Amino acid sequence: MKVYIVGQGAVGTFFGERLRSIDVEVVYAPRDLDAVVPYAADVAIVATKAYDTAGAIATLQRAIVAAESCVFMTPQNGVGNEEQLAHAFGAERVVAAALTVPVGRARDGRAVAVQAGGLALAPLGNNAFNWLVATFAGAGLDVRVVESWRSLKWSKLLLNVIANASCAILNVLPNRLVDYDDIFALEIRAVREVHAVMRRLGIAAIDLPRYRVRALQVVAALPISLACPILARRIAGARGTKAPSLLLDLRGGKSRTEVEVLNGAVAAHGHRCGVATPVNTVYARVLGDIAHMPQLWAKYRERPEVLAAEVAAEVRRTKTV
Repeated sequence: MKVYIVGQGAVGTFFGERLRSIDVEVVYAPRDLDAVVPYAADVAIVATKAYDTAGAIATLQRAIVAAESCVFMTPQNGVGNEEQLAHAFGAERVVAAALTVPVGRARDGRAVAVQAGGLALAPLGNNAFNWLVATFAGAGLDVRVVESWRSLKWSKLLLNVIANASCAILNVLPNRLVDYDDIFALEIRAVREVHAVMRRLGIAAIDLPRYRVRALQVVAALPISLACPILARRIAGARGTKAPSLLLDLRGGKSRTEVEVLNGAVAAHGHRCGVATPVNTVYARVLGDIAHMPQLWAKYRERPEVLAAEVAAEVRRTKTV
């Protein structure tokens, strides 16, 4: 089998190293579109940030020799990537994926699994792609096939919104965030907003490898005084001192982050289907503003009261509209 990977960050490298360990031929796309050469791939993995999906598609359109016989797999965060790939290559050739293995870098640059997890796959079309499942299982991954790709991606989004945008805006790690009572209560409300949008869209949450997403929804539905300590213990134990992806982006000086396909997607879908999403709306707006104008970050760093006040103002605004 021949695999072409666009994106040589932690996730792309993780997949590449696992596949090479079972003698799969792996080629990484060059960064420069002009340097792309044709390649007869059986599988193409899009492992870029979501805001680079359009560029990844341009690379694939130039690289893949026979797109009609290639499978395009996207383990990217957020929602909206699958639709772009389906438009470019056809839904029958696209497989949605959710990698729940936290990936880090060893000192020698290798991608390593920080904790246990797995890979969930969901074809957009009617093809089962059993051979793809068998390949990743043979590479040592706990592979699960799910029926609904929308449930897959929105369930992963539920996990991605927790202690992510808020940590980035406040410039704190999750173990500090759980001590900000007012802000941590907003995390529960953010999850509730995602659930409300999913319910309006007719999308059911599903459990992912190692992550009981449906139990998370149950916890978030509890009174805030009960939900906060339960979720805080889980976050402090699992992700306490690990910087979330959006915080890493801001600290890396990136002018764009994936917040637009995470909290921003919740806000956009909520607006279209008539569901109020004040927490996700503020998180997306504020983080986007900071990414574009880094000098604004000083307004929010370790100042939870400022962020909480903006959410309160958004709640008042939406009630008067």
